[in-house]
Amino acid sequence: MLDILRKLVQDVDAAPNLVSALDVIVQSVKDALKTEVCSIYLLDERNSRYVLMATQGLNPEAVGVVSLGISEGLVGLVGQREELINLEDASSHPRFHYLPETGEEKYNSFLGVPIMNRRKVLGVMVVQQQDKRRFGEAEEAFLVTLSAQISGVVAHARALGQLENLHAPKSGVASPRIFHGVAGASGIAMGRAVVIYPPADIESVPDRAADDIDAELDSFEQALNAVRGEIQTLDKKMAESLMPEERALFDVYLRMLDDNALGGEIVERIQAGNWAAGALRAVIDEHMQSFAAMDDPYLRERMADVRDLGRRLLAHLQQQTTPNRDFPETSILIGEDISTATLVEMPLENIAAIVTTTGAANSHMAIVARALGIPTVVGVAELPVSSLDDAEMIVDAYQSRVYVHPSRELRRRYKDIIKEERQLVAGLDAYRDLPAETPDGHRITLYVNTGLMADVARGRERGAEGVGLYRSEIPFMLRDRFPSEEEQRNIYRQQLSAFAPYPVTMRMLDIGGDKDLPYFPIDEVNPALGWRGVRITLDHPEIFMVQVRAMLKAAIGLNNLQILLPMVSSVFEIEEAQHLLHRAVAEVQEEEKVTIHPPKLGIMVEVPSALIQIKDLAHIADFVSVGSNDLTQYLLAVDRNNARVADLYTPYHPAVLRSLQYVVKETHAAGKMVSICGEMAGDPGTAILLMAMGFDSLSMSASNLLKIRKVLRTVPMSVAKNLLEEALVIDNAAVIRSMVELELNRLGLWELVRPTQKPVGGKVPA
Repeated sequence: MLDILRKLVQDVDAAPNLVSALDVIVQSVKDALKTEVCSIYLLDERNSRYVLMATQGLNPEAVGVVSLGISEGLVGLVGQREELINLEDASSHPRFHYLPETGEEKYNSFLGVPIMNRRKVLGVMVVQQQDKRRFGEAEEAFLVTLSAQISGVVAHARALGQLENLHAPKSGVASPRIFHGVAGASGIAMGRAVVIYPPADIESVPDRAADDIDAELDSFEQALNAVRGEIQTLDKKMAESLMPEERALFDVYLRMLDDNALGGEIVERIQAGNWAAGALRAVIDEHMQSFAAMDDPYLRERMADVRDLGRRLLAHLQQQTTPNRDFPETSILIGEDISTATLVEMPLENIAAIVTTTGAANSHMAIVARALGIPTVVGVAELPVSSLDDAEMIVDAYQSRVYVHPSRELRRRYKDIIKEERQLVAGLDAYRDLPAETPDGHRITLYVNTGLMADVARGRERGAEGVGLYRSEIPFMLRDRFPSEEEQRNIYRQQLSAFAPYPVTMRMLDIGGDKDLPYFPIDEVNPALGWRGVRITLDHPEIFMVQVRAMLKAAIGLNNLQILLPMVSSVFEIEEAQHLLHRAVAEVQEEEKVTIHPPKLGIMVEVPSALIQIKDLAHIADFVSVGSNDLTQYLLAVDRNNARVADLYTPYHPAVLRSLQYVVKETHAAGKMVSICGEMAGDPGTAILLMAMGFDSLSMSASNLLKIRKVLRTVPMSVAKNLLEEALVIDNAAVIRSMVELELNRLGLWELVRPTQKPVGGKVPA
């Protein structure tokens, strides 16, 4: 059965479209289970009906015509229960519903299993037989396994709109589509998609109409000749190392590039209107699917050859492409994955929003997007990236939704919402110079998180009282080598000068996990639990020393530097870092002939060991800063970059809130200050809970400063403490969140929480 399953899944992957894939499935299942009927019903959500989309054994003319209501018949029962149903005499079951158009009256045995993806029923697969018998456990297991395997294919078709109005006539107009992901940075934007794809990544190349077919043909011809030259050079190079029969592979490569093979097919696609890179991807895809469907292992291995030729051709095409790509105003960047470095290289003034198919709310790119105030939705797994270049889109990062080809009514509605949001932001300017003080007199300090100079300007404009977290890794990520000590000194001096005399807390280089340097690759099976943060810099004291010396030199005459150690998990790491800091102070004093006051050295609480040992760590460190993004990740065992478990990541989880209260209590008992620089600080609901816990300062993205200042000036400390007291005894994160948001609504702050949704029980407050 396992071999049959593998072959079937392979055939499905090679199918050119959904209809072909479904036909392959029903035929293969019918043969594999030696049964008389196999059928697939898919759910048409818009009409709430299961439509017969493929069958072997029933009347083929019923396909696309016959359908069942969502709660009708045994098919509807399978969908309602979300589990298999196995009957030896289906017609005697009270839910049996006879469909005369299918000719199924003679079949008695029935086995139906739901096709599900991410907890949603997409359809039902059914096998039937004349004999009255119960299908065996092995047959049940086979069908359940297969439905799980093919659910991704069906889900992708659904994302493309192929499961809506399944038996309705098709029109040539692109239909509106809604995709769901995870909010990375709040906000709303309307614009047109610009597909971003990495160099020589052929799978990510989008389709795009050719502006000049002759120019595209010329570019492809140049790339083709260049790759032919490479292959011939390789052939000559290996002339003395390989036997003639082994060198024959190079002749195969050249023949594949011939005008009668890949080369000719790509030219045809370009002449039909696709740009050269898109035509190349389409042809390579077709050949890859053909090879994948072959039974011969040798021929299947030729997939690697086709892929290699495709990448070589694409690399040459990309070399010819001008790097000054056009980014019109209100561009919406979309891609499989967009790195932080790629983002900041863009003309940010023209970027309206970002959408990626991978990643999660607290990936490094999302954090930087948040700092820049760019609405971002990540983890939109079903987004058909390659077909969306220049598509009109709406990104609603408040509700984690992406609309493709939105209707006129939807566009009108969102234009009104964007107008209201701009008015709201304009209204927040009144809070810029006001202290973050509650109506009953409690004062809390608001800091800004920075990494780019754009963060500095935005932070100062919005009244930040210093920098709670400077992400020093960002200048490292924007280079093709480690920056020198002098380069670092200049960068750090700009940050320190911009906020003097207010404190600037600089985090030591924090790479690893989801923050890689191209020139310092770290290849690990589980990077979240691997070599990252202070673990790297203590293993490489030469990196630590250059960075801390640059910081000390940058702070000369300003004396507003504080240093933060990331990913601390033991007392030993603090002691080792203190030793290196004292050594650096002595060296810089000798070199610069000045007296340097050693800056405060703080630690980040991000891992459970630091949480449990906070009493010991707080006595040694000068201050404590909680990194709530990573702390939440590790406490809940939820990879913050994994879209599959993104909905389990919540700062309102009782374990997170109780842990934070514990950190504040123990740090204050040690006589030290405690701040929080994770994204919880910039969320209105969690910010008031953090204030009630006793955090001395909150540090957040510049885009959230005014919003949080208004919230804190509106919510009395007494109300916040009552909310916290109730939250700490509740065992459900959703209940805690609802309770907090209800209170914010009562205080007239709903528009700062979910601007595109109305609160429970009434209108959005004015």
